[in-house]
Amino acid sequence: MSKSIFYHAGCSVCLSAERDILNLINPSDVEVVNFSDDKSRIAEAEKIGVKSVPALVTQNGHVLHINFGASMKDVKG
Repeated sequence: MSKSIFYHAGCSVCLSAERDILNLINPSDVEVVNFSDDKSRIAEAEKIGVKSVPALVTQNGHVLHINFGASMKDVKG
């Protein structure tokens, strides 16, 4: 994986975490996926191991769950 991927659901907790992540990591090194904009990426995130959002998947494939915002079940709604 060439970039880290930050998955979130667009809620206030997730948007706050997105701002923090993009302040910590060079934005050109992070792909941001907002499930409220692109639900087609939910299955991809689950396959990688994302259990809740917001979550950051590092370039080496580790899933870092950040501050509980929503379970993937809630995201799929």
